[in-house]
Amino acid sequence: MIRPTSLEELASYVEKGKSIFFFTADWCGDCTFIKPVMPEIEAEYPEFRFIEVDRDQFIDVAAEWTIFGIPSFVVTEDGKELGRLVNKNRKTKQEILSFLKDLPSR
Repeated sequence: MIRPTSLEELASYVEKGKSIFFFTADWCGDCTFIKPVMPEIEAEYPEFRFIEVDRDQFIDVAAEWTIFGIPSFVVTEDGKELGRLVNKNRKTKQEILSFLKDLPSR
């Protein structure tokens, strides 16, 4: 899981390649719930870069991308959004895998 430290670094992951942005925060209980299974999800989708985006650090990006609930996921390829799983509900491993399986590029 990549954890960008600057807006420029974060933007570079949007512009080129296949990326899954995982919006999270340290204080988020539902984020803490899903984090332990994220390596398993990453292993099933090696063609994607997984980017952990701290919602508090990148609050302007979260607002621009309409991320008002976390944990949330946005998938991009070469600057184009392929899909999003964005809501304020707790996510399960199965729900995330089903979302990724149904992406248009798969």
